[in-house]
Amino acid sequence: MLAKIPVEIKDLTKEDVNKEALRLAVIAELDAINLYEQLASMVDNEGIKKILLEVAKEEKTHVGEFLALLLKFDEEQVKELKKGEGEVKEVLE
Repeated sequence: MLAKIPVEIKDLTKEDVNKEALRLAVIAELDAINLYEQLASMVDNEGIKKILLEVAKEEKTHVGEFLALLLKFDEEQVKELKKGEGEVKEVLE
């Protein structure tokens, strides 16, 4: 993982370990997406570029999977995502 793990898992309570594991999984997938898309922008071989972008797209699906799980375990995250969405709508309208 390119990003630094932001928490010490060993310092967490048992009830927070699942949520933090899912957050770390999201971070890892986002790192992978960034890496593959950056590599795709650098290569000149269309076959390599195509595969890198295809794999990046798969990683985006993984983000969705981990986020869906996180939202099942963290009610506060659900509320804050909705709050954030509302704030974006307010600013853009």
